[in-house]
Amino acid sequence: MREVAIIGVGAHPTGQFTDKSLKDLGYTAIWGALKDAGVTPEDIDVAYVGNSLGGLLTGQEGVRGQVVLQHSGITGIPVINVENACASAATALRGAWLEVASGAADVAIAVGVEKMYVGDTARTIGALSSVSELDLSQMGMQFTTSYAIHPKINLKGKMKEYGWTSADFAKPAVKNSYNGSLNPLAQHRRALTIEQVVQSRIVVDPLTLYMCASISDGAAAAVVCAADMASKFTSKTPIRIASCVLRSGEYRLPNDKRLDSATVSAQAAYEEAGIGPEDLGAIELHDAMAPAELMLYERLGLCGPGEGPKLIDDGTTTLRGRLPVNPSGGLCSRGHPVGATGLLQIAELVWQMRGEAGPRQIEKRPKVTMAQNQGGLLLGQDSAVYGVTILKS
Repeated sequence: MREVAIIGVGAHPTGQFTDKSLKDLGYTAIWGALKDAGVTPEDIDVAYVGNSLGGLLTGQEGVRGQVVLQHSGITGIPVINVENACASAATALRGAWLEVASGAADVAIAVGVEKMYVGDTARTIGALSSVSELDLSQMGMQFTTSYAIHPKINLKGKMKEYGWTSADFAKPAVKNSYNGSLNPLAQHRRALTIEQVVQSRIVVDPLTLYMCASISDGAAAAVVCAADMASKFTSKTPIRIASCVLRSGEYRLPNDKRLDSATVSAQAAYEEAGIGPEDLGAIELHDAMAPAELMLYERLGLCGPGEGPKLIDDGTTTLRGRLPVNPSGGLCSRGHPVGATGLLQIAELVWQMRGEAGPRQIEKRPKVTMAQNQGGLLLGQDSAVYGVTILKS
């Protein structure tokens, strides 16, 4: 397998863009990545395009990738459409990485794009529910509900087990809202307090509005090439893909003692990259609901059970801490256009590793970073898909 490097990234701001289509959102991200990489459409050998909800929400089925890329001037090459819940973009990156690593292509582009504002919020919520196993969605089990009461997560159970409070659940949202306030691409650019988060409207007890990612439009893209070819296109530091792991959820009985899938996928990524959690300099993780960040700290090997809030209290995971988490603002602040999120995470990490993140730049530029992404929900107490990518400069 050849070593593969990311040589260019681009993104469209996240938020509500009622006048823009999937094509328009994708164009900004694609051309941002092409220009950043110093490549032309003619240099691209293959493309993977991630999108989760476009068929249900825009009516465009089957050839969404070809439509988006044609609008951006990329035609005539193999285009692979990727639909994999909230990890659609992460899956697209893995496909592009494998094409280049295997030698099937020299230069590839991965794109993630989502259009969630279509003038009917109920239709968007319904589309999001369909990304769960149908038996769950037919019971009305939406993602906020699953985070609150699903046996695998059980936030109220964590409050009893660890002594966590609503204020603890709010801490990631407060931290990430500050980071997002510094990010010109973020959907929500207002720093929040613990009180504002806790006292915002209850969505599903104990989750409040500001603890939850909102619907969003957005797009991101990354150009990858064989690492030994990077200097042909750009003088910027190539960011190597040290590991790119994809796992599906497993069926688990209520008292299953096996390691959860987030832990298993992270451990596989560490092993493939030849590092441990102590080597990381920054992380972008899947905080679709703010308390999920606290649990992912444990599952990524950053702390012991119940110790997540302490990592924020002592400043470890803040923007100026030893291991900043979600410097972009994360899903709750930067936004969560589901089919684009995985590549929005990658774009942020590339900018941080190059020292191009502006006012939210991590002071000690990270040399090793991780993007953790997951999505969908299965009856067997597990998310449907997990993706973990480790980058090295």
